[in-house]
Amino acid sequence: MLKRLFDVLFSVAAGLLALPILITLAMAVRIILGSPIMFSQERAGEERRSFRMNKFRSMGTDVDPDGKLLSDDERTGKFGRLLRRSRLDELPELWSIFIGDMSVIGPRPILLDKIHALGERGILRCSVKPGLTGWAQINGNTKLTDDEKVDLDIWYIENRTCLIDAKIIAKTVLVMIFGERRNEKHLAEAISAAASRDTTRAKLQ
Repeated sequence: MLKRLFDVLFSVAAGLLALPILITLAMAVRIILGSPIMFSQERAGEERRSFRMNKFRSMGTDVDPDGKLLSDDERTGKFGRLLRRSRLDELPELWSIFIGDMSVIGPRPILLDKIHALGERGILRCSVKPGLTGWAQINGNTKLTDDEKVDLDIWYIENRTCLIDAKIIAKTVLVMIFGERRNEKHLAEAISAAASRDTTRAKLQ
């Protein structure tokens, strides 16, 4: 209940403070990348319930001579990379937090088919609401493999406290300013916990 109250208060306060930025970014995306302004996609929420996540579009619609879309990297120009590095493209997700589909802190929402492919790890990963930022995001994010992200996400779920949540919020700001770095210490802890979990499960079977 306290976390939900924090989510509502945070989303309202942040949304009001960020309103000028939201308007400016919407105009910039429209001018630089065109329509649509938003990227919208079904993602896996708590208990694997799907919800529609929206964020500012950061990729263009450039195609090759055969009419096929270029790679994600090729379609993400300087403006798109700036949006992603600063996390400003994710500001529209404040609405998802306000209505209860997401939380401020938690594993990032991913596609439903990826969750199903993770099996029991996917079920555990979806035992909490997905977040605007999370343990994997402050410990490497794009510099991590998918398995490493899942290990970090599950470590957070099993060890989350108010203090850890406060640390995630503070470090998210630092990541937005200075960029992403792998935290090998936290990653090793998460991998060790995952190995211990697998060993325990194997013994029970």
